[in-house]
Amino acid sequence: MELDEFLAHLNSGAPVQGGGEAHQFMHGVSQEALRITAEINGSYHQPEELRALFSQLIGRPVDESFALFPPFYTDCGKNIHIGKHVFINMGCKFQDQGGIFIGDGTLIGHNVVLATLNHAKSPMDRATMIPAPIHIGKRVWIGSNATILPGVTIGDGAIVAAGAVVTRDVPDNTIVGGVPASVMRSLSEEEM
Repeated sequence: MELDEFLAHLNSGAPVQGGGEAHQFMHGVSQEALRITAEINGSYHQPEELRALFSQLIGRPVDESFALFPPFYTDCGKNIHIGKHVFINMGCKFQDQGGIFIGDGTLIGHNVVLATLNHAKSPMDRATMIPAPIHIGKRVWIGSNATILPGVTIGDGAIVAAGAVVTRDVPDNTIVGGVPASVMRSLSEEEM
């Protein structure tokens, strides 16, 4: 299996059977991600060095406006898609096998978890994983310690409150919070 075939399998939403070919390939991708994240997290790097390492991690260049404060963690990396003027703060964990798409101008707070894999419900098949993408719109602010679950879309301009667990789509220009997250209110004209 090649990387393009692996990503196509994940992006189709097809299950990744425990012990199957895609699962085995995933282990190799994880080892590369662990090596690169260890480099990112292991010592100080100038911003341009961090962008180069992050580009290597995701397998495509990031814009010069991208900023990251390590540490950063992922066990894949190859299915992360970053817009311009994106900032990722310390301690974030991206499980990106199902695809993570982050729009321009988005700010991601400390210790945010983006998880794109679920496991099969059957105890006899629990090693099987089901990928689903996370789409984060433009100019989104995700507060510290928030968790975004597989298949969630966060609309443009939305705010996810600190500590929220987002299990459903978030409309544009709304504030969500809580566990599970629910809409608290829409942004006012003044706030817009």
